[in-house]
Amino acid sequence: MPKLCGEAFWRETLRGAHYVVAPMVDQSELAWRLLSRRHGAQLCYTPMLHAQVFLRDANYRRENLYDEACPEDRPLIVQFCANDPEVFVQAALLAQDYCDAIDLNLGCPQMIAKRGHYGAFLQEEWDLLQRMILLANEKLSVPITCKIRVFPEIDKTVKYAQMLEKAGCQLLTVHGRTKEQKGPLAGVASWEHIQAVRKAVSIPVFANGNIQCLRDVEECIRKTGVHGVMSAEGNLHNPALFEGRNPLVWEMAEEYLEIVQKYPCPLSYVRAHLFKLWHHTLQVYQQLREELAKVKTLEGIVDVNRELKLRCQEEIANQKEGEKPKEGLPFFHWICQPYIRPGPKERCKENGGSGTEKGVRGKRALEDEEDGNSELLSKNKQKKKLRNPNKTFDPSLKPKYAKCDQCGNPKGNKCVFNMCRGCCKKRAFKETADCPGHGLLFKTKYEKSLLWQSNQRVTQAAEVTRRGDVAVGEPVVLQEAGDA
Repeated sequence: MPKLCGEAFWRETLRGAHYVVAPMVDQSELAWRLLSRRHGAQLCYTPMLHAQVFLRDANYRRENLYDEACPEDRPLIVQFCANDPEVFVQAALLAQDYCDAIDLNLGCPQMIAKRGHYGAFLQEEWDLLQRMILLANEKLSVPITCKIRVFPEIDKTVKYAQMLEKAGCQLLTVHGRTKEQKGPLAGVASWEHIQAVRKAVSIPVFANGNIQCLRDVEECIRKTGVHGVMSAEGNLHNPALFEGRNPLVWEMAEEYLEIVQKYPCPLSYVRAHLFKLWHHTLQVYQQLREELAKVKTLEGIVDVNRELKLRCQEEIANQKEGEKPKEGLPFFHWICQPYIRPGPKERCKENGGSGTEKGVRGKRALEDEEDGNSELLSKNKQKKKLRNPNKTFDPSLKPKYAKCDQCGNPKGNKCVFNMCRGCCKKRAFKETADCPGHGLLFKTKYEKSLLWQSNQRVTQAAEVTRRGDVAVGEPVVLQEAGDA
């Protein structure tokens, strides 16, 4: 069948999807996608997959796509991060039979994307992007789509979108934030940029950003004219967002855990989802937060979820008439609701103001943290301290390692060459030497090999002599040939 393009692709292949679950690293796995589809999502993306790893690693392909093939999980778009046209297309060819389109990630703003040179950090390299999309559009049997972030300037964003459309992009998702807007600096997404892109291109456009409830979805479509709206954070805190409901948290959590039983995924994914779903409740029951962080099995997570449910039900039973939600929440903490990410000023207030008043914690000086005072440790180190009370972060107590003579990395304590394992291996191989400290036995294995060859020659010569079916001089020839 001919490959559908633009509006026809959105209308027929994607079934005119309006409600879309975003690609989220380690969070939009099959179990979560199925939960979201049950509650109104019409289109889902896989987590972002690394094209180079997908191409070379069969286990990565199997764990992240092939084993997750499920007829209920369609329409589905597979998203890749890549910076090489050939690698991107080869990876996409291995994935195209399991999805309805391939998406190129041009929106990831994280530091890992900067180091790997992909995501939003390719948005200035228009020649490279054109080559990637042109080649993909030519080689793939499914359409190519893109997810982008905006530039500060609307005009440049529009030209960027038009360039991608001209190269062969059949659907564009526009996140209305720049690559600098992330974490506490995220701020509000610009629907004005999204609207301008929608008017400037003829392909379908999805909007991403500022979506916390169904009312936001409807308002975004009305103001920007987009074909659909994508949600990430809003969906994680309330998978029934596209139904326009705010269910009890334990209902969603229990349903998700049931799906995980049928379609298993790494425990870290499950734990992360429950942290999102129970976010507001875990601010109240801090002890259960720690238990959820430390639990090692799915059964343990189910137990923590059950205990959270019992605590909330007990709280509901003891609730006074007319009592209102605390902490400025629109609903009580046991109801699925959006989480508003605090900005820098709000974070400062949460930490106690400017950090200059007595007893108020501001930024930690490195030397304050290094003395092991738990009150001045980072949150991450405090968690480690909680798991292991004897752990110390005082650098003076850390063991000192001797350096490798070759590269400066820590050397092996028993290395005969005073090197790290990598350098030792190269030298031992070159010199046919042994290093018992690193378990490298090149000399020993070589000598065993010579001994085995010698024994084989003696055995062969004795066998030939015993049979008496060769000339007397032949064993000598065999010996010489073996020596050669």
